[in-house]
Amino acid sequence: MGNAVDDQNLDYVLQKYAAAGLGGVEVTPIYGAVGFEKQYLQFLSPAWLNALHHTVKKANALGMGVDMNTGTGWPFGGPQIKPEYAATKLIIQDYKLNAGEQLREPVKVKEAKQDFAILQAVTAYGPNEQAENLLPLLQKDGTLSWSPKSDVWNIYAAFAGKTRQMVKRAAPGGAGFTLDHLDQKSVDVYLKRFTDSFAHKPQGIRSFFNDSYEVYGATWTPTFFSEFKKNRGYELEKHLKELASNDSTDENIARLKSDYRETMDELLLNNFTKNWTNWAHGLKSLTRNQSHGSPGNLLDLYGAVDIPETETFGSSAFDIPGLRRDTADIRNVDPDPIMSKFASSAAHTNGKTLVSSETFTWLTEHFKTSYSQCKPEAEQLFLSGINHVFYHGTTNSPKDIAWPGWLFYASVEMNPNNSLWPHVNGLNQYIARCQSILQSGKPDNELLIYWPIYDVWNKAKGLDMPLKVHDVDEWLHPTAFYKLAKDLSKVGYAYDFASDRVLNRATTVDHLLQTSENASPYKVLIIPESKMMNLETLDHIIQLANKGATVIFQQLPKDVPGLNDLENRRTKLKSTLASLGFQPDGNGISSFKTGNGEIILANNVQEALSLRHINRETLTDIGLKFIRRKNNSDTYYYLVNHTAKDVDTYLTVNVKGKVVIMDPQNGSIGSGAMKGNQVRVQIKSGQSLFLNVSNKTQNVAWKYLNQAAKPIALTHPWTLHFTAGGPVLPADQKLNKLVSWTDLKDPKLTAFSGTGVYNSHFVLSAKTAKEYVLSLGQVDESAKVWVNGKEVGILWSIPFEARIGQYLKPGDNTIKIEVVNLMANRIRDMDIRKIPWRNYHEINFVNIDYKPFDASNWSVMPSGLIGPVLITPYN
Repeated sequence: MGNAVDDQNLDYVLQKYAAAGLGGVEVTPIYGAVGFEKQYLQFLSPAWLNALHHTVKKANALGMGVDMNTGTGWPFGGPQIKPEYAATKLIIQDYKLNAGEQLREPVKVKEAKQDFAILQAVTAYGPNEQAENLLPLLQKDGTLSWSPKSDVWNIYAAFAGKTRQMVKRAAPGGAGFTLDHLDQKSVDVYLKRFTDSFAHKPQGIRSFFNDSYEVYGATWTPTFFSEFKKNRGYELEKHLKELASNDSTDENIARLKSDYRETMDELLLNNFTKNWTNWAHGLKSLTRNQSHGSPGNLLDLYGAVDIPETETFGSSAFDIPGLRRDTADIRNVDPDPIMSKFASSAAHTNGKTLVSSETFTWLTEHFKTSYSQCKPEAEQLFLSGINHVFYHGTTNSPKDIAWPGWLFYASVEMNPNNSLWPHVNGLNQYIARCQSILQSGKPDNELLIYWPIYDVWNKAKGLDMPLKVHDVDEWLHPTAFYKLAKDLSKVGYAYDFASDRVLNRATTVDHLLQTSENASPYKVLIIPESKMMNLETLDHIIQLANKGATVIFQQLPKDVPGLNDLENRRTKLKSTLASLGFQPDGNGISSFKTGNGEIILANNVQEALSLRHINRETLTDIGLKFIRRKNNSDTYYYLVNHTAKDVDTYLTVNVKGKVVIMDPQNGSIGSGAMKGNQVRVQIKSGQSLFLNVSNKTQNVAWKYLNQAAKPIALTHPWTLHFTAGGPVLPADQKLNKLVSWTDLKDPKLTAFSGTGVYNSHFVLSAKTAKEYVLSLGQVDESAKVWVNGKEVGILWSIPFEARIGQYLKPGDNTIKIEVVNLMANRIRDMDIRKIPWRNYHEINFVNIDYKPFDASNWSVMPSGLIGPVLITPYN
């Protein structure tokens, strides 16, 4: 915030982060706190660069990496972006002239504050759709020396205007216009400021970062007409009337705008995304990019960077009993795993190792997020192919700032001021264990599904088409592609998505599809029901089949996209489709053998896959979710149970071999019990496991929990002692019964956020069972457990259970449980008492609905160990 950093505070927080198990930090400068302006450093100044170098050196010494936003706030822009390089929009003005009339006013832009607008085209349209270029007839003073000879003519003038969007949430030294991402020269000018500040030398940055594309209303760039003519083959200047039209049904306007959107896609891909990545490589760094929100093919934009990055915004609904999800915390659209698969598919088809996510943004309202709520949200990302989690919005806050420290308005506060922080290692160790496997080897997905982008682009309404995470219910959910992907996932198929560009470079090797040199091969290419298909793509699909690939069309394409040479291309499409001599196979399926491969026509894709012995994973039938990876001869299954029921069954997996079970929650490993090709799996609601299928054996057998005996209730009184937190530490408590500490008589407890330690004891008459499981019942919000003075571990998520047999002894046993609660009650108390704690420049601090934040009307959140605490013997 405000670049207000110093070496001492940077050292302090980096050491805290390293100790908490974080692998690195991302530097994103934003606006600062009021009253601290003297501590602000100007972005990219010598003092700022010294702070960056100190951060890199200290982080690297702690085994951490450093990423950096190539800018401040978002989107890219700043003081180096003069108006000529700023984000550009198309402005179209129209005039009407009768026969013999001349335009009385000069052709100049009428919109206010458009001093830098450039007139680029003037086109007159007659009553019979004639179009005449009038730009050469324009005088220096803007007057037009032309009049129609007959009838009424409409004149359209196109200007390259400016959006005037400024950098959002800019830091000191970073304010200015948003850049024109579609123009290479503008991007080069933007990046030159960094190159010059860095003295053309690498800075030790692991990866440069770009946040989601939030460039509003940037519909144009001055080179658009020439690029359009070069790539689409006709002059867009002759179609200004259609481009400006609000008609949402005209087919030709939809085609024209599809061509416009395809051109925008090319400009963004080549002039910004590839350009920026090449620049970063010159500084020996990678790029990490959130392509969503861009007006282009997301698969290609994600695929053009080193680390594609998705984001989750808001919370998902899970069936896990006891998992809190308040209606007040729910945003417009739940995070969608299929949306996340756009980023992972781009990584997989391009052979990239890492694919990341901005994680937990607005997961709940501020100060109310538990680690238990974080876990299934992270798991849903892992299941989508994400393997590199970022806690975005974690604010760097100097040590001497009063609690709750400096805060960013859209994040789960993963920093040392969070009352949950003493237990963050539980969450971080879980994520690290999962990522250690999910980042190794290669994805093992058998299907490649084509994404019909031309069906998305072929809309007459609007101009650019930003494909946003928040708008998936508009551009993704209604499509046949989405329905097919959902259905295939539900029945146990694993897949990635492919763009036209990915398909056009794909090859067939030994009947498998290879999308890039380092990518895993795919068994089948699936073309969902789609209206539009590029002829080049169709021809290449047929070539892939001819060379040995298996291709399934849900339906054959009906048309070609775009406007140019339309009838000729339609004729070619019909001819190509007619050459596919499909023969009925029965069950509503037809096939066409070509060369060494086969093209199948099947509305029921699952049936076609089954008939070709492409087997699904049947474990999804009981509600389990999975993702598979291969590491040489080993196959890893990541299994997650987000259902409401515990699972104890023998599972069939499609890979043959011996199975080792691995628990990422606590690190335990053991050989699974096999029955033929099936492995016994016990996985409770809210839990996850890895299965390692290989030829190797594990000496230690997995410990299953069989034959539960009657649970032992801990009925002795508890003492409760508060060790850390505020606003003040409450007095010690003696509890005959476990309840929320906010229900106890001490009024200080309703305002308290921090750590309370419970102590008690219990008697075990004899230690005869093979295992004992401690269940804490309701925990608000995380617990760390010791039995007989030995640390059991952090129980930070549902079901708040641990195996404790190794720590028990016959006779009297002691138990200590450290519980941390949320920040919410303390913030509520501060707002009730009107204690100032937020005072920032620009947006200051807002709630989940972007309204001014006020916790004074919140209910008190339950806190502490509520139980019941039980110990269940198992044989």
